[in-house]
Amino acid sequence: MLRLLDARTGTRAEVRLARPGVLRACVQATRAVAGSDITAQRVVLVADLLARAAELSGLQVLTALDITGLSPAQAAAIASDADALGVHPPAARVSCLDAPSSLGGPVDVHVVSQNAGVDPGRAGLVVSVGTAQLDGADSGPGAAAGGLLTGHQYDPLAARLALMSFPNERPAALTSGGLSRADETLAGWRQQVARWAESPSRPMPTPIVEAAGAAFSDLDTVSALGMLRGLATDPSVPAGAKFEAFVYADRILGLDLARDIGR
Repeated sequence: MLRLLDARTGTRAEVRLARPGVLRACVQATRAVAGSDITAQRVVLVADLLARAAELSGLQVLTALDITGLSPAQAAAIASDADALGVHPPAARVSCLDAPSSLGGPVDVHVVSQNAGVDPGRAGLVVSVGTAQLDGADSGPGAAAGGLLTGHQYDPLAARLALMSFPNERPAALTSGGLSRADETLAGWRQQVARWAESPSRPMPTPIVEAAGAAFSDLDTVSALGMLRGLATDPSVPAGAKFEAFVYADRILGLDLARDIGR
């Protein structure tokens, strides 16, 4: 069961579904306050993590993306960046007020920026995502049309990894150094997964299964990534078990860790 931090109470609560087996979410993308502001992209990313975690639990997920108030260029930038980050496209692009009719039922979870404010009367659980800044981002109209996370030397999924290294509810600042380290980590993990894939498959150790389940039920990507870092260098765990653990975790993390298998 997913247990998320409800912005209205400041405590974690289980997601209550209006219809069993279906999770409906509305994602509110906010207008950037500066050229380096990628808060909207981070909100969309957290919603993608929610959807992946819910789908891994056997739920059908329907997501609405609310881009009310954004210019066409801003909406295009967010769409471009979301694609670069490996975010699955929404089922509908409507306001959160219109989301229930588009998704076929009440919204169970709202994913919003911490700057957006929280409507105390809104039905469903509210997940508040911390602001995010991208160091050195171009604020010109060309960058807005093409997205802030595209056109860089690093793998765009390195930005996904870097954002997931911060607790979702706290501010995140992506620096050139941090992105470079994330890019190196991503490349290293992909190489290791490719090597481990050549070993006989082994079941994941029970402590790893339990730790992964606890982290992903809370959308605690910081703990999940820490678990993978420790697992990668643990000589007591067979290579085949490491492979299974990394591939399993990647179903939610979305880092394309199996990309180099067979290369």
